[in-house]
Amino acid sequence: MLEKLEEVYERYLKIYEMIQDPQVFSDNDLYRELMKEQKTLEPIVEKYAEYKKANETLIEATELLADNELEDDFKELLYEELEESKKTIEETTEELKILLLPKDEDDEKSVIVEIRGGAGGEEANLFAASLFRMYSMYADSKKWKTEVMYSNETELGGYKEISFSISGVGAYSRFKFESGVHRVQRVPETETQGRVHTSTVTVAVLPEAEEVDIEINPKDLQIDTFRAGGAGGQHVNKTESAIRITHLPTGIVVECQDERSQHKNRDKAMKVLRSRLLEKKREEQEAEIASERKSQVGTGDRSERIRTYNFPQGRLTDHRIGLTLYRLESVMNGDLDEIIDSLITAAQAEKLKESAFNGN
Repeated sequence: MLEKLEEVYERYLKIYEMIQDPQVFSDNDLYRELMKEQKTLEPIVEKYAEYKKANETLIEATELLADNELEDDFKELLYEELEESKKTIEETTEELKILLLPKDEDDEKSVIVEIRGGAGGEEANLFAASLFRMYSMYADSKKWKTEVMYSNETELGGYKEISFSISGVGAYSRFKFESGVHRVQRVPETETQGRVHTSTVTVAVLPEAEEVDIEINPKDLQIDTFRAGGAGGQHVNKTESAIRITHLPTGIVVECQDERSQHKNRDKAMKVLRSRLLEKKREEQEAEIASERKSQVGTGDRSERIRTYNFPQGRLTDHRIGLTLYRLESVMNGDLDEIIDSLITAAQAEKLKESAFNGN
C-alpha cells in the first residue's frame, strides 16, 4: 500500500508542476483533464500526509523513550503521544485502503431513474408515485435538478411507469443502489376492511450517457410519432408531438410525451436510449468479467427484493445489508442519507474483502 501511495504522491506533484506550465494552461482540454485528476488524488494525498506525520511522531516518541534518564512527566507526555499516533496510523490506514479502491467511472454522472408499478395493481402504481416523490425530495435536498422524461399516470394519481432525470455531480454514486424490487406493505386507500396489502415496484437507475459514451447509428433507429394523452383524457395533445424510438439491433423502445414540442421529446427520448444502451453495455462487461461472482451490494440484479417499506409499523428494511429503521415517514420525505451511506460502506467493505482475496 505504501508503494502505491508514494506513486500517487509523485503523480500529484507532477500534475502540480504541469499545470504551472503556460503551454498546458493554454490547452483547455489537457488543463481541465489534469485539474480533474488532481482533484481526484487530493483526498488521498492529504490523508497520506496525515499518516506520515503520525508515523514520524511515533518514531520520534519511541526513540526518546529509549532514554532512561527522562523525567516522569515528560515520559507520560511521550506515552500519550505514542498512543495517539498509533490510533491515528490505524485509522488513516483503513481510510487510505478505501480511498485507494478502484472508483466507479460513472459515479460523478447524472442519472435517469425508471420506476414501474409491479404486483399489486393500483396500489403498486400509487407506491410508484410515492417513490418518485421520495427521490425528488432527496434530489432537492442535494440541490440537484429533477426532470420528468416520460410518465404513464393513472386516474388515482399513481404511475404505471415514470422515468425522470436527476442532474447533478455525483448523483449516480448516491442513487445506484436503488436499482431493484421495492416491496410495500400498507393499507390501501381503497381498502374498506383495513387489511394490509403487499405490493411491489421496480426501480432501475441508469448513469446518464453522453454522446461520446455511446455512438448510435441513425440507421438503427425507427422513430414514430403519435398524439400524447394523459389519464382520463387529461393533457391530450392535438398534434403528434409524442415520440417513440425503437433501437432495432437491441429491440429497446423508448417513449417520451411530456413536452409539447416534438423536438424536445425526441431529445429526451434519445437521452434515455443512450443511457439504456450504456447500461446494457456495462451489464455485459460485468457479466463477462465476473460471471460467477456477485457482490453482496450493488449487483444491479433487478429481480431481487432489495427493500421493504412497512407502513403499519413505520419500518423500513434494506435486505441486502440487514438495515432496519423505524422512521419511515422521514425516509418517504427524502431523508435517504443514512440508508445510502450504509450501502456505500457495505459496498466498500465488500471491495476491500475482494482486494485482500486477490492479494492487491
